[in-house]
Amino acid sequence: MTRLCVIPGDGIGPEVVPVAVKVLERLLPDLQVIEAEAGWECFKHHGQSVPESTLQTMRDCGAGLFGAVSSPLQAVAGYRSAILTLRQKLALAVNLRPVRSWPGLSEKLGVDLLILRENSEGLYVGKEYMASADLAIAERHISRQASEHIAQRASDIARLRGSRRITLVHKANVLPLTCGLFRDSCRKVLEANGLSALVDERLVDVAALQLVERPEEFDLIVTTNLFGDVLSDLASHWGGGLGLAPSLNWGQGIALAEPVHGSAPDIAGSGRANPLAAVLSAGLLLRYHWQRIEQADQLDQAVASLLQEVGKADWGEQTTRRFEQELLARL
Repeated sequence: MTRLCVIPGDGIGPEVVPVAVKVLERLLPDLQVIEAEAGWECFKHHGQSVPESTLQTMRDCGAGLFGAVSSPLQAVAGYRSAILTLRQKLALAVNLRPVRSWPGLSEKLGVDLLILRENSEGLYVGKEYMASADLAIAERHISRQASEHIAQRASDIARLRGSRRITLVHKANVLPLTCGLFRDSCRKVLEANGLSALVDERLVDVAALQLVERPEEFDLIVTTNLFGDVLSDLASHWGGGLGLAPSLNWGQGIALAEPVHGSAPDIAGSGRANPLAAVLSAGLLLRYHWQRIEQADQLDQAVASLLQEVGKADWGEQTTRRFEQELLARL
């Protein structure tokens, strides 16, 4: 039996996640779904953005699907981002963000890249403090262990994808200790896995420019937390934008799929939310975590067929429901 912890979250999360769950149930008849809470609304009701019961349900299931989270624009006492909490408490140390050209949608053909982002440290460790009334300081943590871990995942994925290129992205010319440790640790692991011929490097600013100019030349990108966050959002343009961007937070024996689009409070409850990012995120669970390659391919083919037919179609208040119907018909 395959178990899935479903965390709808805030905003459009409760609207798009059920579509992805129905797609998974069509592809995995033995799927057992267990629902849990997390997010801003959860914090307002329970005083915690991620209750311990949700963390335990994730551990028990070994896989989860998270919808979206709303966050306050200013600091709120006791509140910590739900998704950051889930990533750190569950040791989801690798983030996968694929970008590919979709028929009827993408502006450039031939894009098929995957950004692997270190997901547990960097500037996102949450260690900020006021050194004085006029000086705020944030710490950046880069460890050899986390760097070697993402490089090993990159090695495994490179073989699965049949990668032609692995690009390490850093800023070691300005940050020689932190970025230097990341680069050198990754190189050592990749070389030990016999992949040295595939490895090249880019400074993060150069990588950003080239992702705009010629994204089709990239294959597998491996980088640190903040750089990966920015570059994956930038690259998502070639796959239809953030509204269609999927991701997977991946640990040891546990993974949490998460669409990138956010909670979109302006359209929550309107029926206009496009569920494809949630569906494609579920596809990453199939492909990389559960290793159900055949079913993952079926899902991708159904999405490609749908986008070939409708492209950027807007069905108004019927958008969520129509996408669900069209996808299930193709599966």
